[in-house]
Amino acid sequence: MLYQVSHGSKYFGADAVFEDVQFEIKSNEKITIVGRNGCGKTTFLRCMCGEYAFDRGNVSMVNGTTIGYLAQKVLEDDGSTVEQELMKVFSPVFALQRQMQEMEAQMQGDVSEKLLNRYAEAQEKFEALNGYNWDTEMRTVFTRFGFGPEDLKRRIGEFSGGQKTRIAFVRLLLSKPDILLLDEPTNHLDLETIEWLEGYVKNYPKAVVIVSHDRMFLDRVVDVVYDLEYGKMTRYTGNYTSYVQQKQNSLERQQAAYNRQQKDIERLEALIEKFRYKKNKAAFAQSKIKYLDRMEKIDPVKAADDRTFHAVFTPRIKGGERVLETDRLAVGYDRPLCTVTMELRRGDRVAIIGPNGTGKSTLVKTLMRLLPPLGGSMLFGHQIETGYFDQQLAQFSSGKTVLEELWDEYPDLDRTTIRSVLGQFLFSADDVFKTVDVLSGGEKVRLALARLLLQHANFLILDEPTNHLDIPGKEALEDALRSFSGTILFVSHDRYFISQLATALLFIDESGARYIPMTYTEYMADRQSEREPAAPAKTAAPAAEAREKRLSPESQRRMIARLEKEITEKETELEDMRALRFEPEYYQDYQKMNRLDERIDEIHNELAHLYDEWEKLSS
Repeated sequence: MLYQVSHGSKYFGADAVFEDVQFEIKSNEKITIVGRNGCGKTTFLRCMCGEYAFDRGNVSMVNGTTIGYLAQKVLEDDGSTVEQELMKVFSPVFALQRQMQEMEAQMQGDVSEKLLNRYAEAQEKFEALNGYNWDTEMRTVFTRFGFGPEDLKRRIGEFSGGQKTRIAFVRLLLSKPDILLLDEPTNHLDLETIEWLEGYVKNYPKAVVIVSHDRMFLDRVVDVVYDLEYGKMTRYTGNYTSYVQQKQNSLERQQAAYNRQQKDIERLEALIEKFRYKKNKAAFAQSKIKYLDRMEKIDPVKAADDRTFHAVFTPRIKGGERVLETDRLAVGYDRPLCTVTMELRRGDRVAIIGPNGTGKSTLVKTLMRLLPPLGGSMLFGHQIETGYFDQQLAQFSSGKTVLEELWDEYPDLDRTTIRSVLGQFLFSADDVFKTVDVLSGGEKVRLALARLLLQHANFLILDEPTNHLDIPGKEALEDALRSFSGTILFVSHDRYFISQLATALLFIDESGARYIPMTYTEYMADRQSEREPAAPAKTAAPAAEAREKRLSPESQRRMIARLEKEITEKETELEDMRALRFEPEYYQDYQKMNRLDERIDEIHNELAHLYDEWEKLSS
């Protein structure tokens, strides 16, 4: 057992966040903790990493276990470069490298077995720490998060807050703790980076605990799910989809067992009542009373905490068949980011996807006339009325109450109508008198969606509408938008949301914008078929096998001797290549180091082939 919490509890004042939970991590498990917003998932992670303390319970872990959490990783020195900050992660590698160099110097005059063994152990540890490839690994992870190699030389203070967070994330991944804690790791990442992160986390050689509302990410990465509901934790084995089915089956079994037990209790109570006052049956009745007292009662199924908003978006008017036409519409600020030509018809639901920084949000702002176009044209159809959801405007701040915020925008509506709409978005009773300033991110999104609903537009333009929503909230929004009779154009990085909603895609990257008339599932299947290599044609028996059948015993011995000589030469070449890794010419130039690593891989492959041929001939 790598890590275990037994009977863990956490309170804020008199309120229990979670109580008496059992949690464990075995080896390199990939675990997610799921539950509604506010149920205590992030609090649990903070207790694990030591930011908070469990108020009750015991924590045990293997000695020397390291835990890494993004919130702990603060970039201390704004004056240092990114490269200097990231290289701190590799200080154990550099320390071991210096030890090896010292031992190499000693070996000039001392070739004792003890020193050779020490050096071999150090070299093995150095390889385990990826000492020969640390620079390549650092640059690979860094550039995967949307940075260029030149950004390594920039000072930390030159980056925005969001960029600093991504740099801290890179440093956390490179530090490779024994338990990696990730809280909403896919937020604000583009689809390509999310897909890369999936592979990284899935193949991470140590344990990972994730809090995320990205259902597709969880399905592809995790093998254990902890459900945190009503302050209690339940463990399920499998990915997210498996957990949903298992939980449903478990609740159905519990309800069936509860119903059966209640019938048994009713039957026994009826027997007791019937015979308890009869002299010859009194002992029987007493035994049944004791049996009932000893019976372990099954709890009734507690209603799942699945409260979510229920909204119906209805257009005021139907609008024309042609909704939007753009012709070489250039969008951007000081220069065009992309040029878009497309045509939207009534009922289309188009997802705008692609890497960050290519103009997705800029396009929707241009369509809403918040930014002027840099060229081309756009034309909205007859009686098209737009409703706009902006991911940034949705996080508005105001001293008004929730009720005032909505009513001031629609003063012609009566109080009952406004409260009814707020109730659909889970603002009921005293919730409507909260000030907007104190609302959570998810509550602000729900309030923004309530404003959008009251516009009764027939063309919805949405920029990241699922940010800050928990999984039930995302599912509710999917249902509401699927039943909408108008047209939708939306930006999203949530692949599950896109696959549930989009009827077509607009893909924007550095090379331009492409309209793709297929669903996201069809698009991914198409990409996968392009990636898969064609099945290799059947060939004749390998040359080595053919030679083996023809060779005489003497020829075979000569062939084996030649192979042994080639193997020795290749092994010598491999050692020479490895030694070059310590030369400044290489370790200070990552491109040269990359080419060197590629050559080392080639030699490994050649050696494997030679050994295979030698083994066949020798046997």
